[in-house]
Amino acid sequence: MRPIDALVNSLSEARVVTDPDVIDSYARDRTFLEPGKPLGVVLAASRDDVVTTLKWATEHRVPVVPRGAGTGLAGASVAGDGSIVLSLARMTAIRELSPADEIAVVEPGVITADLDKAAREHGLMYAPDPSSYEISTIGGNLATNAGGLRCVKYGVTRDSALGLEVVLADGRVLNTGRRTMKGVTGYDLTGLFVGSEGTLGVITAATVRLRRAPAVPPATFAAEFGSLREAGAAVSAIMAAGCQPSLMELLDRATLEAIDDWRNIGLEPTTQAMLIGQSDAADGQAVAERMERICTDNGASFVAVSSSPQEAEELIGLRRLAYGAKERQGACLVEDVCVPRSALPEMITRIEAAAARHGVRIATVAHAGDGNLHPVFIFEHGTVEPPPEVWAAADEVFKDALELGGTLTGEHGVGLLKRRWLALETGPVSGELQGQIKAVFDPLGLLNPGKAI
Repeated sequence: MRPIDALVNSLSEARVVTDPDVIDSYARDRTFLEPGKPLGVVLAASRDDVVTTLKWATEHRVPVVPRGAGTGLAGASVAGDGSIVLSLARMTAIRELSPADEIAVVEPGVITADLDKAAREHGLMYAPDPSSYEISTIGGNLATNAGGLRCVKYGVTRDSALGLEVVLADGRVLNTGRRTMKGVTGYDLTGLFVGSEGTLGVITAATVRLRRAPAVPPATFAAEFGSLREAGAAVSAIMAAGCQPSLMELLDRATLEAIDDWRNIGLEPTTQAMLIGQSDAADGQAVAERMERICTDNGASFVAVSSSPQEAEELIGLRRLAYGAKERQGACLVEDVCVPRSALPEMITRIEAAAARHGVRIATVAHAGDGNLHPVFIFEHGTVEPPPEVWAAADEVFKDALELGGTLTGEHGVGLLKRRWLALETGPVSGELQGQIKAVFDPLGLLNPGKAI
């Protein structure tokens, strides 16, 4: 009997997929990376399904690749040869939503936007909102410590994670963290699992923090600039002025051209960058108008402040179109370097220089308020992997980010794509310690091998 037959017998044929065509659709994420050939896919519907799968994997020494919605951009859920893909997308229960305690207990397959909608029925919101929030899952967001558009004010996923239910590699169930806003008992295991990309355990539930939704609709502005450096300077000035935006997004000319080609937004020939900002404060309209003046003082050729919630949504919707517009133009290598906010204009300049020097197309968007840039390297569809000049430019951009005091990844994770640069940031001591931590939780090295560390 094949090892996977024992898993089918334990979980039923409805839970274990062995059809090669179906398996292939679960073996990929949104990167260009080609997956290996997994043995099968487990469609987990409960924590018990996860426990059974991991006990079986330990017994038969089979690698396990946890997976949410497959929206990742770093290759963290790309399956390898001989692995089992553990899909958590069917675990969609919001087990509890407590308005009094401002928390929710959710399973990993809950769509991020659905949790936010459920919270808003009680005057609350779930703050993290990656650009893929309408299709990405809470479990995937936790695994990568996803960020999003509202990070500048509310922080990343880790800042909203209070506690976790995790199944370890051998099938044991671990509960971390708490339901309270404060707590310092023991080591912070919750923070350790968030961002670990499924290499330490499989998250089957999370207690997350909810926040009060804004009392009035947010006010939004959009500003056009003749250069990226001017837009970067405006961001620095806005943050220095203490405006506390709830969103601050920057789009470069290449990104705007991709959106214009798709949706015909009436892009002006002189516009080299657009800045979209928002305030959800009680005096949000006044704050947006103040940010408007700062943009004008820093060289904006045009600035408009939304006059209605519908206009605000249209402006934010423009930003959310960015990645899809680039995917229409070619295969994408997506970076997400992060630098100190004061270094944002210099980092933008260096990205432009790398594109020119290597003759590659780079379209950049940024969560500008927290210094997180997404230079997207676009190359020909159907290419197995980026051509040498793209890798050379990417190498330069990563090294520049580190030189400016930044990091290789602000929110997408390391996955497979960034492992070649990881040692440049972590160094030998950190790398050794992280390997030792991995060995404690996963001594056989079965959980998402080859990813993150």
